[in-house]
Amino acid sequence: MRQVETDESKSEASRGFAPPSRRSILAGVGVILGSAGLASAEPMPPSTVTNPPRDFRPGATPTTYFTDPDVLAVDPAFEAYIVPNSAIRRLWTGALWAEGPAWNAVGRFLIWSDIPNNRQMRWLEEDGHVSTFRMPSNNSNGNSFDWQGRQLSCEHATRRVVRYELDGSATVLADRFEGKPFNSPNDIVQHIDGSYWFTDPPYGGQLYEGLPDEAGGPSNPKGHLNPRLGQPAGIVTGRRVLPNAVYRIDPSGRIDRILTDDQIPDPNGPCFSPDHRILYVTSTGKGPGDTGPGGKGEIYAFDVAEGGKLSNRRLFADCVVDGIRCGPDGVRTDVDGNVWASSNAGRAVGYNGVTVWNPAGKLIGRIRLPEVCGNITFGGPKRNRLFMAASQSLYAVTVNTQGSGPA
Repeated sequence: MRQVETDESKSEASRGFAPPSRRSILAGVGVILGSAGLASAEPMPPSTVTNPPRDFRPGATPTTYFTDPDVLAVDPAFEAYIVPNSAIRRLWTGALWAEGPAWNAVGRFLIWSDIPNNRQMRWLEEDGHVSTFRMPSNNSNGNSFDWQGRQLSCEHATRRVVRYELDGSATVLADRFEGKPFNSPNDIVQHIDGSYWFTDPPYGGQLYEGLPDEAGGPSNPKGHLNPRLGQPAGIVTGRRVLPNAVYRIDPSGRIDRILTDDQIPDPNGPCFSPDHRILYVTSTGKGPGDTGPGGKGEIYAFDVAEGGKLSNRRLFADCVVDGIRCGPDGVRTDVDGNVWASSNAGRAVGYNGVTVWNPAGKLIGRIRLPEVCGNITFGGPKRNRLFMAASQSLYAVTVNTQGSGPA
């Protein structure tokens, strides 16, 4: 088709501008799409803010940035923790909802849960190989390794906490309190005194992440859901009967309820300060069957005394950034006492990922991901690599600090 020359195009030409032809426009679009990796067969998650859009796929061309543009120093203090030539990498994708990453220092591998797919995955450090580690996993959520190198897992479907022993056997650490089954243990850490601390919110009572209650229970009030579908013969179902809480398993085996739902609504991710004198717990949103208002997406801190006695409850961080609620889930501390928290900002693009708070509760840094981040941990041979389980994928970035302990 012949291009008609107009007075406007003559004017632009006289100023050194030429109107683009259709061919040049299409060619330019092709260059942009090709450079962004959008023309390939594998779909790419959208960039958070980077322009042109980043390609996070494992086999993608490395970024050309010297300092990753999605690792942000909100406060100058965070610059000391940024490794300038380290970029965020998407190590793997393919989960339905990734949670509970934990680093095995002896085996040099990472495990994490894919809750809806009822499996645990493993990433090998030496070559990046990913495989199914344990299936079925009883819809496990949080995982960690204790000081003896044994894996701890919180299981939704069986409403219990288990420990995998070094000889290959498994031990049920907790499955009920005062004769009543737990709701759905969520996340667990070990204190230096040998005790295990875990949270018990109701999120595993959802059809997607575990087993709903039997008919009439809080997460199945109309009785329309059948919790036995897809489960093996003999599966034990039940109803939620306990309030949300945080529990401590004493080295003797005694189980104590140490925090109630009134003290911290919908408790989710626990972690300790490097000296184990402070407990941090995230309070997330209202869960299935909750009768109260639910959590607001905040982090609380408590002083820890001998025997697990807690005091001085205080709001550590409201997790609001630029007016956006960056809902925390999993948390970990580094050796300097900073708190690294996963961020679920929903559809607020650019605010999902990780927030970093100094020991005084001041936001100092952010890591932006193209997916909602559920949980994090430090790993790698030097424990200076931050692994982030985010929605369907696993991400990692090297930082200039170390995690404060096995988790």
